[in-house]
Formats: sequence, structure tokens, C-alpha cells
Amino acid sequence: MKQRRDGRARRGVLGAAAALGMLVAAMVQAQGPDWDDDLRHDAPERYTVVRGDTLWDISGRFLRHPWQWPEVWQVNPQIENPHLIYPGDVIYLYDCGGRPCLGLERGQGQARLSPEMRTIPHREAIEPIPLEAIRHFLREHRVVEDPEALDELAYVVGGDDRRLMSGVGDRLYARGEVPGGGRVGFYRVGERFLDPASGELLGLELESVGQARRERQEEEIAVLEVTASRQEVRNGDIVLPLEDRALVTQFVPRAPEREVEGTILAVPGGVQFIGRLQVVALDRGRRDGLEAGHVLMVEQRGELVSDPRTGEQLRLPGEDAGLVMVFRPYEKMSYGLVMKASRTLSVGDRVHNPQRAVSAALR
Repeated sequence: MKQRRDGRARRGVLGAAAALGMLVAAMVQAQGPDWDDDLRHDAPERYTVVRGDTLWDISGRFLRHPWQWPEVWQVNPQIENPHLIYPGDVIYLYDCGGRPCLGLERGQGQARLSPEMRTIPHREAIEPIPLEAIRHFLREHRVVEDPEALDELAYVVGGDDRRLMSGVGDRLYARGEVPGGGRVGFYRVGERFLDPASGELLGLELESVGQARRERQEEEIAVLEVTASRQEVRNGDIVLPLEDRALVTQFVPRAPEREVEGTILAVPGGVQFIGRLQVVALDRGRRDGLEAGHVLMVEQRGELVSDPRTGEQLRLPGEDAGLVMVFRPYEKMSYGLVMKASRTLSVGDRVHNPQRAVSAALR
């Protein structure tokens, strides 16, 4: 009896796999060769979301180009806020009008109860991308476009007991006017971002090192108490009121609306070689049409070789080697997160619109 049940179970699994294969093949055939590029041939029929998943990772199980998931995501009007996905929910692949679509079934944790729906707290929803990798840049990091304006800002001149560096709980002193009634941040001047071609200053990086509250202001000296620190606060660090910046958690990946070509300017922390989930600075920003969520292809620079006949230096053609998603655009430059790296990337690599736009069938 057990052998018969096991046999039926195996046949059921094989039958489901065959059905999925036929579904994928039918959808690809219906849309022609374009869909062969969009849908993974090993895409599952259904996938149950687990804690630690991201929308990008889940999409990568179904699509060869995960950043295209908004184009195949079908909104179910019966589900409140379907863009929030929770562990236990089921993502499934189906044929809608001759093309593949992704749908959502709520798991047991979001079951409909009459007359109200049981909800899961928003904090448990899965993230669109790994937000922990960029949280610091979203909330605390700054880029300023006018370095001369920094000369007018308050700066640390000393600490208790003549300390050159201070930490949490220490009292220190800043020269200049520090606004009262709120927290302030300590910032250290970092990288100067210059356009590789023109030399134009694109921005000056201010690295967040800590926070404080103002105790009092005595003429041009402000007395501060350090309340938080990422690093030890040093003499010369700049004092600025903290920005009231909400944490952005929703990103819709998509190609830029217009052609963008630029380069990787730098990697925070001075890392030489760049891999997946590392933050990079780009030499293009809002004035170039970049917005949060825009996805760019990274082209690894070709090797520099010497012509065996003439001796002249030649740069070989580059190779597409990764994807970067913009998450914090400024006017002249942006921060992006490397979402895919098939090769080791480096500063100077070119970024541009993804090779293939969304298929006409998806528009």
C-alpha cells in the first residue's frame, strides 16, 4: 500500500513539473523569442515566501531580469495593499492573456475573517531590496554641492579634559551657532566627487559619525553632549541639524525613462573591488533623469593592451557585468546598490541603460 502511495506521489510531482514545463513553453511560444529572455525556464509554479526574502530575490526565481517584476505583477483588488508581501504568502506563475504573470495568495497569517481581516504588522513585510545595506545612506549620509557653504557651519573645537576624540556621554564644544531645540549630527568631510571628463564638482560627501544634543550656547561656543556615535567624534568635525528624513522602504525597479551613460565614481569605505550588495557612487543624478528605483547595467572596462605591431595602448571592448539600482539620487550624482555582479566591478566601470528594454508585450 505504501509503495502504491509513494508511486502516486512521485507521479503527481512529475505531473506537476511537466504541467509547469508545458505552461512555461506555451507562454514563451505565444510571445515569441522575447519572452524566452524574460522568464526563467526553471521558474517554479508556486513559491512560498520565507523570512529573509526580498522582492528582488523572489522575482529572480521567476524572471531572468528580476528588476522587471513590476511589469508582470498583477494587482489583486481583493487584497489590501498587495505590494506588501509577508512570510507565508504564495507567489504563483500563471497565464494571463497569453503572457506570464505573477500573482499573490495570502498565507494563513493574513486570512480573511468575517467581518474584518486579520493583518500582520507592517514591520514584518518583506523588503524590496536588502535595506540594511543602505539604511545608513538613506537616513544619515549627506552630499553637499557647495563646499564653501561648510565654512559657515559650526565645528568641533575640543572636548572635556582636552580630549581630541569623544564618545557617547562625553561633553564637547563647537565653535559657531548651533540651533537649539533638537538633535544635531556630527559629520566628517569625505570624498570629493568630480566628473571624470570635465572635472566639475558633483558633490562633497559628508560622513555621519555621531549625534548630540545642545546643552547651551555661550556666545560663539556651543556646549554639546554626545548621544550616539558611529565613530569617535574628532576636532574639526562639522555640526549640522539632523534632517527630518523618513526612511524610504518602497522601491519600484525600472529602467530610466531616458538614456543614461555614466561611471562608477567611488565606493564608500575605499574598497577597491566591488561585489553584490555594495554601495557605489555614480556620476549621474536627478539632472540626468535618475530617480530612486532606476536600474542601470554596469559594463566592466575592457583590458588595456599593447598593440604587438605599433606598440600603442588599446582599450578592449567592455563586458556587461552587473546591475546597480539607484536608491539615493542627488542633483549631480547618486548612490546605488549593486544588485548583481557576474564579474568583479571597479571604480571607473561604465553604467548605462539595461541592454534590453521591457518587451513590447509588457508595456
